[in-house]
Amino acid sequence: MNHALLAIVNPDHVEVEIYRADELEQRRGVSSELDEMWGFVRTKANPRWLWHAIDHHTGHVLAYVFGRRKDEVFLKLKRLLEPFGITRYYTDGWGAYERHLDPEQHRVGKDYTQKIESKHIRLRTRIKRLVRRTICFSKTERMHDLVIGLFINRYEFGRLL
Repeated sequence: MNHALLAIVNPDHVEVEIYRADELEQRRGVSSELDEMWGFVRTKANPRWLWHAIDHHTGHVLAYVFGRRKDEVFLKLKRLLEPFGITRYYTDGWGAYERHLDPEQHRVGKDYTQKIESKHIRLRTRIKRLVRRTICFSKTERMHDLVIGLFINRYEFGRLL
């Protein structure tokens, strides 16, 4: 608790709401950070993007898809997120987000996507085929998607495919 701030705040200007944690989550809704991460298959001229979404509060991965950096791939991810009832999306402002997310539910800025950017660093550190300058690369899209998908399933969901 910030006691210094409490000392100068006028009590008439403070509003307090008390909820149980489960009630608060239902009231607040689920917030999600969305981002895409670049890799390549065979050559850098053949990019492959990992699109994924995490819970903004917990950092847990909600869903992910692979594909190009195109609207139809983002729409696949958005369909996977529908069961979560997400009420707020945080992104970096890529055009697909702007075109397909309700502006009232969408916030743009690196301030809101720090957790997912941290996951990118972790993935690039642990999976060498995601490093931009490397001699490790996937020869097929299927192997690229399988290696990264297995890693995410093992370390984020705690299970293998």
